[in-house]
Amino acid sequence: MAQLPRRVVRRRTHPRHRRRLARVSVADPGRRVAFVTGAGRGIGRSVTLLLASHGWDVACADRDAGEAAATAGLVAAAGRRSAAVIHEVTDAPEADTAVAFAESELGPITGVVTCAGVEITGPATELPERVVRTVVDVNLLGSFWTAAAVARSAQADDREAAMVLVASVNGRTAFPGQAAYTASKGGVIALASALAVDWAPSGIRVNAVAPGVTDTAMSAGSLGDPEKRAALLARIPMARPAQPEEIAEAVAFLLSPAASYITGITLPVDGGWSSRA
Repeated sequence: MAQLPRRVVRRRTHPRHRRRLARVSVADPGRRVAFVTGAGRGIGRSVTLLLASHGWDVACADRDAGEAAATAGLVAAAGRRSAAVIHEVTDAPEADTAVAFAESELGPITGVVTCAGVEITGPATELPERVVRTVVDVNLLGSFWTAAAVARSAQADDREAAMVLVASVNGRTAFPGQAAYTASKGGVIALASALAVDWAPSGIRVNAVAPGVTDTAMSAGSLGDPEKRAALLARIPMARPAQPEEIAEAVAFLLSPAASYITGITLPVDGGWSSRA
């Protein structure tokens, strides 16, 4: 019995999708410029230096001019272009100014990492309004203003970009005395999902990472106390804190071409913390 000829189905690509495939990706060495907030220390500095080692030029944004300049100097020493950006993330109008300055120095931004953060703990009934507002303004709204400023720039010239917002395991796990911090980091997780949906048609990917206990100055109070350290490590299946460089590796992956079809997720980097009931 003769076989019917196989029908060849040609999938047509929508013109918008064809245009998207032709656009410059974040993998193009000539366009890899990252804007990192909180770049002066901790996870932010580790992210900045790792991106530089991967061939990114980096705008090192921090509220502390000295810390921003120090990190920018390390990037330059690694052979990449850098710019020190004095940036207060809680100031919405300043975000556009900071982004414009960074792009005037380094060129169009194609990667964003929002590392600026603050943790202030205490019973919810006793936290002053200014403290709660500071935590939310820095952790949540700071990420919002920075991401939106870069998105406006990218959309203006039809440019793809990738963004990583730094959240925390505390955004999904509650602990006593951390109501403000948990709410702010939970908001960052939700924000990454919302922005991913909003900006996907523009070729802008947005993800988050949720670090667990990390060996930085922010965790020094807990990790430096033997009793608190033991209690924390007992909760972590890998039984050790993360190093900031390990968080940076996850960030670099989400910015890379290897994650080109990943958007709207939160990647836990917590040594198994979030998997333990």
